[in-house]
Amino acid sequence: MDNILSISIKTPKEVQRELANRLKARRLALNLTQQGLAKRSGVSWGSLKRFESTGLIALDSLLRLALVLGCLADFDQICTGSGVETKSLDELLAEGKTRKKGRIK
Repeated sequence: MDNILSISIKTPKEVQRELANRLKARRLALNLTQQGLAKRSGVSWGSLKRFESTGLIALDSLLRLALVLGCLADFDQICTGSGVETKSLDELLAEGKTRKKGRIK
């Protein structure tokens, strides 16, 4: 049985906050108010306010916001395996150390 140790640099809460901040910045760049984005997306204003302040939102609401903000296609890349290489703990330990300094003077 292989045991794979997954090492994540960010917590889920940090990812939520960063995503909320990026979508808020995009909203502002498009000169949309919260009420305007809520109306165009069909997401309640309360849900949008909560998302921008806490990062919490239902997936369908997030996707509707992304559609209006022009970044829905970005979600097609989630969990596709592209860009991130997953290694088991055994593979990581087998790689060994790389030299940082030479010994010959």
